[in-house]
Amino acid sequence: MTAKITKDMKFSPAFDYIDNGIEHGVLSPFETKEMILRKGEIIAEGFKPLKNDIRLLKDIPVKLRDGVTIYTDIYLPITDEKVPTLIAWSPYGKSAGTAPRYKNLFNMLGMGNHWNSGLTKFEAPDPDYWVGHGYAVCNPDMRGIAHSEGDTTMIGSQEAQDGYDLIEWIATQSWSNEKTALTGTSYLAFSQWYIAAEQPPHLTCINPTEGLADGYRDLAFIGGIPDKNFIERLAVNHVSATGAKREDLTKEMDAYPLADAAIWQDKKADASKITVPAFVIASYSNTLHTMGTFRSWRTLGSQEKWLRIHDRQEWPYYYDEKNIEELRRFFDYYLLGKDNDWPATPTVRYSILDFQGGNQTDISAESFPPAASETTRYYLNGMFRTLQTAPEATDFPVQYSAEALPGRTSFQMTFDEQTTFVGYPKAKLYMEAEGYDDLDVFVWVQKLDRFGNVLSEFVVPNHGAALQDFTQEGASALRYKGAWGRLRASLRHLDRQVATDEIPAYTFDRVEKVAKGEIVELEIVLSPMGLAYEAGETLRVMISTKDELGSVMPGTPGCTPDNHGTHILHTGGEYASYLQLPLMN
Repeated sequence: MTAKITKDMKFSPAFDYIDNGIEHGVLSPFETKEMILRKGEIIAEGFKPLKNDIRLLKDIPVKLRDGVTIYTDIYLPITDEKVPTLIAWSPYGKSAGTAPRYKNLFNMLGMGNHWNSGLTKFEAPDPDYWVGHGYAVCNPDMRGIAHSEGDTTMIGSQEAQDGYDLIEWIATQSWSNEKTALTGTSYLAFSQWYIAAEQPPHLTCINPTEGLADGYRDLAFIGGIPDKNFIERLAVNHVSATGAKREDLTKEMDAYPLADAAIWQDKKADASKITVPAFVIASYSNTLHTMGTFRSWRTLGSQEKWLRIHDRQEWPYYYDEKNIEELRRFFDYYLLGKDNDWPATPTVRYSILDFQGGNQTDISAESFPPAASETTRYYLNGMFRTLQTAPEATDFPVQYSAEALPGRTSFQMTFDEQTTFVGYPKAKLYMEAEGYDDLDVFVWVQKLDRFGNVLSEFVVPNHGAALQDFTQEGASALRYKGAWGRLRASLRHLDRQVATDEIPAYTFDRVEKVAKGEIVELEIVLSPMGLAYEAGETLRVMISTKDELGSVMPGTPGCTPDNHGTHILHTGGEYASYLQLPLMN
């Protein structure tokens, strides 16, 4: 039957599906059939020739448990041997590898399109590569997408159940060796947390490469602050040729503003229920995915699990030849039963960044943070705007207006020796609102060079003028600027069952406005970090009334804070605000 939670969902009409063989890729026109794609064939201009003969089962119907039929494309090697299957679950169009929007995106990032065959579903594995190594690739159109029946939902139990049904259908096919894996980045990663938690019997392993894990905390209300803009950008992918409806998260945000609503509970992945082997890929830099990926890693129920923290944006990482080869070692071991050295892979490999071309990557550890990391407090000195290891004896309030420039305050410390931080930072701030009953607080940990210049680094190949423009105050997923966090003061209530001194967590189930003259204690979770400072370089922590990092991707605004009046930050005595950092000893 259809998932019960759908009765609480809010729907809008899906966007029209343009079936012209261009908008959604050259292979998108609907027809259930079998095709043979020949080695050397070029699917579309700008893509590389196929390296293999491929058997394509196109627009194959799959009936789900509630009678809804979805359609999938399946790429197979031409062989009589039974093969394992890699599944790419998302709403992004199973045949859209040559769609103009994706070609233009990868050109903008400086990746071009020559790295793939044109058969690659957005954020998914390239079928040409994997077919050549004895795998099938399954690219489904989710419920309500294109010609698939039903109404589209977004994150949660309905997608999880549908993914379960697809996996079990694959296991019955004559070409299947009954082993399957989920892989892909972004949406194709966060769908894995939900599907794998359903424990499909024929799901063998997963490879989440950077994906959020909580629809409320990681997408709609980061830090309790609503942000509809990126959700509206995602929603345009919900296109239908059948007049389907699409779940409208922006309507749900208005109807259900707190996280204890059933709709948001359903969109909270429970990684502890995942038991299959997992190769998890993360970065410090993705302002949409980092928090959810690390949270899922911490709670993952799998006994066999690996974490790799890289120093690029997810797409350049996922499609890098060396990284694809490493991923194949993981899949070969579990899906093909090859006796390779995968189990000897370090449990954790992390990176230390320096923003000046000297990043250290693939540092082995047994855990994250590594054992040598120790939480250390640096107290805010309001008089001198510095950070120091001991608190001031008396409070010195710092005031700044939410309605005038600069709308922020900052504190700095300059290092006299090489200093490295790896792990989970947080900020504990004592704050007061004058002239309003709430505060939206944004925290950003920066690195300054010895001359006082703010440093950052691109995580995509293109460093040109247009990307400079987009990423200066936005497109934060493409340019890493340091650890960050945000919190709405009225939603500051800690979830004592989950929160630790190292990593705050919130219930987001109650609104506690800030009374006049009240000083509230805010524990603000910041994104994980791995950052090195040389002698003479400076750490600056900025506390702002604005979303200084800006949007996640170009062309999409960031969140709009609800700030008025004056913010007062207390710094000493019984209100000794501090920044807690994971110092490597």
